[in-house]
Amino acid sequence: MSKARKSSAEPARHVADCHDLIRVQGACENNLKDVDVELPKRRLTVFTGVSGSGKSSLVFSTIAAESQRMINETYSTFIQGFMPTLARPDVDVLDGLTTAIIVDQQRMGADPRSTVGTVTDANAMLRILFSRLGKPHIGSPQAFSFNVASISGAGAVKMERAGQTIKERREFSITGGMCPRCEGRGSVSDIDLTQLYDDSKSLNEGAITIPGYSMDGWYGRIYRGCGFFDPDKPIRKFTKKQLHDLVYKEPTKIKVDGVNLTYAGLVPQVQKSFLSKDREAMQPHIRAFVDRAVTFATCPECDGTRLSELARSSKIKRISIADACKMQISDLAKWVSGLAEPSVAPLLVKLQATLDSFVEIGLGYLSLDRPAGTLSGGEAQRVKMIRHLGSSLTDTTYVFDEPTIGLHPHDIQRMNDLLLRLRDKGNTVLVVEHKPEAIVIADHVVDLGPGAGTAGGTICYEGTVEGLRTSDTVTGRHFDDRARLKDEVRTPSGKLEIRGASKHNLKKVNVDVPLGVLCVVTGVAGSGKSSLIHGSVPASAGVVSVDQAPVRGSRRSNPATYTGMLEPIRKAFAKVNGVKPALFSANSEGACPNCNGAGVIYTDLAIMAGVAVTCEECEGRRFQAAVLEYHLGGKDISEVLAMSVTEAAEFFAEGEARTPAAHTILGRLVDVGLGYLSLGQPLTTLSGGEQQRLKLATHMGDKGGVYVLDEPTTGLHLADVEQLLALLDRLVDSGKSVIVIEHHQAVMAHADWIIDLGPGAGHDGGEVVFEGTPADLVADGSTLTGKHLAAYVGA
Repeated sequence: MSKARKSSAEPARHVADCHDLIRVQGACENNLKDVDVELPKRRLTVFTGVSGSGKSSLVFSTIAAESQRMINETYSTFIQGFMPTLARPDVDVLDGLTTAIIVDQQRMGADPRSTVGTVTDANAMLRILFSRLGKPHIGSPQAFSFNVASISGAGAVKMERAGQTIKERREFSITGGMCPRCEGRGSVSDIDLTQLYDDSKSLNEGAITIPGYSMDGWYGRIYRGCGFFDPDKPIRKFTKKQLHDLVYKEPTKIKVDGVNLTYAGLVPQVQKSFLSKDREAMQPHIRAFVDRAVTFATCPECDGTRLSELARSSKIKRISIADACKMQISDLAKWVSGLAEPSVAPLLVKLQATLDSFVEIGLGYLSLDRPAGTLSGGEAQRVKMIRHLGSSLTDTTYVFDEPTIGLHPHDIQRMNDLLLRLRDKGNTVLVVEHKPEAIVIADHVVDLGPGAGTAGGTICYEGTVEGLRTSDTVTGRHFDDRARLKDEVRTPSGKLEIRGASKHNLKKVNVDVPLGVLCVVTGVAGSGKSSLIHGSVPASAGVVSVDQAPVRGSRRSNPATYTGMLEPIRKAFAKVNGVKPALFSANSEGACPNCNGAGVIYTDLAIMAGVAVTCEECEGRRFQAAVLEYHLGGKDISEVLAMSVTEAAEFFAEGEARTPAAHTILGRLVDVGLGYLSLGQPLTTLSGGEQQRLKLATHMGDKGGVYVLDEPTTGLHLADVEQLLALLDRLVDSGKSVIVIEHHQAVMAHADWIIDLGPGAGHDGGEVVFEGTPADLVADGSTLTGKHLAAYVGA
């Protein structure tokens, strides 16, 4: 009887409740070696392992990619035509997937009109608020938008009415908030005309000094044959009209020697040829010209607010929308909380929740008018998190890529709380992470390895955090590693004086940065570290800056081309085989004619998702068959590009393949921990940390005496941090000065000198709260950094 009662009290589990696992079988994406893994749903799973062990390949390229691909397939083919192309991952079985929301470190678009407010919809809500409550009332929400220009017009309109054609005069006007002077960009570009031409010479004497504007070429034909001025007359003797035609004339159709051409003045030409392009993507000599000739200044009409005078005239409690966007978000949240207006109550609740999310996630120091392109990778990732924090979706899979990047140890606990909150709402949370403070909160840990690249791609451990500590994996062995404070610190050889630094939130900071030592600049996120170093260190100091800006390059670019290593390799192949070096370039004469050296053939299926298929002719090798007949040290060029950096370093060290120039660059790549990359791996597949270390390796041969590194531990495993510290020591011992902006306590403990900024973020920071040795910082214990460093070293 009792058994019967018990069974009626506990009904059998419904079959729909049995799907508690995401099952992956036979995953072979990138370097994964037939990986099988089961991940618990509605739990927090952390993926660990050395850089390049296959974490991102499993989480992003397999699980998240397949989830997104399957969701995209539910849309009509018309809509799919506007979506990114996603190929099916190389995996046998993927079972139990839920909708994946990827929150990665990809930088936000650098469009000058994209701001923190526009990407989070906070600006949209503010515009509605001001259109309802602003005094005087100036119009609809678009009257407060710096992306909408004010337009008005009038004209006759023809209409058919009662069988007759009637003409009526109609007028229309659109009131936008865009500043007419800077067109909503906040800054205006001014072109220095003395850098465009030498007015003492005539055109035929080479007066135009713009790169590529030779009188012997295409531009010479246009400017000499246009007939607007005499090409033999010195420019300083031009009449006002002739000078205007040379410098400012708008595009005009002309005929030269019977050929139809378009003539435009020098300024419109420069704006079209150079200013419409990304500065970082320019060739060095063109970038130098643009830096000389073009100055960007704050718009004098809107004072950088991007908004018209009319938009700035409407106010709520003496605050205009420009003032609101300029405020620190934590202050704006307080101001919004004081607006009690029943007519817009639902809007205020939503806006308040969004602003509070900024503060909660540790970004309260930003302002809504901050350009989105200036956010660091970690800040961009946290901004993307904001739209998911208040989401009512459950049973989704959130995928995070090192969410603690750019966070001070003080802020990591807050990030942990947010991840746990997402899990507790019934979501599956997958996190790729290296920091022990973030790994400890995991319900389940998957450790990949044992090495990087071809030496990785297998599951080394699955289970709890406690089990990971005792496992004999690389992560397990280094999990409780703690760097010790140095017994002796180096003596500075000089100092770099910074006086009155006031960029962004800095409060007229005066500080001496010691030279000839390892100096670490630290402080909570938003305290002013980057503003102090990147914004105030004089360029004359011979500074080599290695920041986290993404490497510019197409899918044809790879470590061999980016570092300049391919040039000596091509020459070595050419010398041994007695042929031209251009044959060994996949972008030149040696390219496979079928795929043009890309290795794959891209097929555009119009409204359906396009596909990329490995080229059948070269089998993905990218070169013509005839080129692959030539060998160096027993290998052809495609086999060399398939080698890892470590293998290539041995290959080019001795024997027939001995190439000192390539071997030197390969040695630097090994030094920065990129030995697992293959020489031909596309740059577009590298993580942010890998790209930064690639830039560091490229700059290690530069003449500059001062190296500035911006969080070089990004994406580094605990075991790799030791290698980085050894590299920093080698740089300092070779006579370089190294300044590191960093949050990692191991780097702080290893420093010779620490400059700590704070005490808080935004307007609560911007001051130097400590400068001295790490031991002094621990002994002082008054700053947040000091307390966390003391806890880390066990002091």
